[in-house]
Amino acid sequence: MILAISPVQILVIALVVLLLFGGRKIPELMKGLGTGIKEFKNATKEEEKKDTSKED
Repeated sequence: MILAISPVQILVIALVVLLLFGGRKIPELMKGLGTGIKEFKNATKEEEKKDTSKED
């Protein structure tokens, strides 16, 4: 069974997040999330480079 999220469900989730964190806090949370994803990607690339250099 595939999890299907309808637009109404996304709207409800967005409304709940807005009520919980407020309008001012959401941009800060998204910035932190973006920074975390960027660091994760960089760490993954570094590990791939280390693995590749060990094989050579």
